[in-house]
Amino acid sequence: MSYLPTGTVYGVLLNFRAEFDALAPQMNQPPYKAPPKAPVLYVKTANTWSPHGSAIGVPAQVDAVEVGATVAMVIGVDNDVEGFVLMNDLSIPHASFFRPPVKFKCVDGFLGIGAAMRDAQEVADPAQFRLEVRINGELKQSTDFSQTVRSAAQLLAHVGEFMTLAHGDVLMLGCDAGRPLARPGDRIEIAAPGFETLVNTLVKEQA
Repeated sequence: MSYLPTGTVYGVLLNFRAEFDALAPQMNQPPYKAPPKAPVLYVKTANTWSPHGSAIGVPAQVDAVEVGATVAMVIGVDNDVEGFVLMNDLSIPHASFFRPPVKFKCVDGFLGIGAAMRDAQEVADPAQFRLEVRINGELKQSTDFSQTVRSAAQLLAHVGEFMTLAHGDVLMLGCDAGRPLARPGDRIEIAAPGFETLVNTLVKEQA
């Protein structure tokens, strides 16, 4: 049986340097007038969870969705990292970055979840993670986790300064800039050394 979270799943924005730099001009505009000092989090609610191998429905009025390839930390009993899992944080394209709109990120099925958790003891340094995204077999994105703003350990520590994560909660490491678009009928594969490839297929929902 495929892995599914037992706690809350949190996404994080602006944790890749390319994404941060691309949105920096907007950060300095009203009402914020400065980059965020703490991690920008959002919740991927349980209705979004789609196991590895499952079909994910795309609303009839939506032409394409953004693929959000990432690795997530699974929190252990002592607030440490128990393991890592591949995730596909799908989203309807939108412009907001400080407060991600729920209606664009929490659509039913909009979180592909890797088949298995990789034990943290097997991972020397999460900065060495490398992801590849293929759509219908064609390479669309490569992600290098040495390019994060906060490392996995820093992200966990900074989140812990304002909230407590429970055993089984999941915290994504973020998605890089240049997220590819996928459309109904597309097969999305997210692969990384040491992980079983995460595969989901998009299907068009009826109006």
